[in-house]
Amino acid sequence: MPEGSAVSRMFGDIAGRYDCANHVLSAGIDYYWRRRLVALVKAQNPGFVVDLATGSGDVAFALKEALGQEIKVLGLDFCRPMLAEAELKKARLSYAKDLVFDFGDCMELPLADASVDVLTIAFGFRNFEDRQRGLSEMKRVLRPGGSLFILEFSQPAPWFRPFYYFYLKKILPRVASVVTGRADAYDYLVGSIEQFPEREVLSLEISNAGFKKVQSNAMTAGVVAIHSAVA
Repeated sequence: MPEGSAVSRMFGDIAGRYDCANHVLSAGIDYYWRRRLVALVKAQNPGFVVDLATGSGDVAFALKEALGQEIKVLGLDFCRPMLAEAELKKARLSYAKDLVFDFGDCMELPLADASVDVLTIAFGFRNFEDRQRGLSEMKRVLRPGGSLFILEFSQPAPWFRPFYYFYLKKILPRVASVVTGRADAYDYLVGSIEQFPEREVLSLEISNAGFKKVQSNAMTAGVVAIHSAVA
């Protein structure tokens, strides 16, 4: 698993162009993935939602817009340049005035036990230095019956895998180099996706951390999946 400090530095170096790169490299499908995640959260009728590894805040902003002013939304990240980008975006969005961003390491969350109704994390779980430790922290801060939603890259359907990995290895780094100037960050992305477990294995990891009702929903030929679980 990756070293946390190295991941933080890498994302800090591309923070200013991170959003643009995501939209370009996913051909805009990332908007759809986030909408699916937000719909699942909204169905829980939460009072307090925390978006972990929030980055530049795209999920947190989408949650706040969908849930309304009466629902508390907090975005946490351990990369300060990413948080700075989130704050810049927040200043331009009237509906986000009550949205809070703060520093927070998923290995040691700055949250009280059983204090959160819903936890989300989008494309950050793959970067955990210790997945079991991170899951343990998530379980600790969720109230009994609270929900966890993990939106993350996954292993695609076998028929699609050759095409997908050709794109990841041959095309994506070149495009990323043009958009961000840092192809090495996206070389890391390819490696982290290749090494990430199948959905069934990740579901077992979540169950082993004490979560119940673990489910996974694949999207876009299995390129990504949303894992859901109950504390």
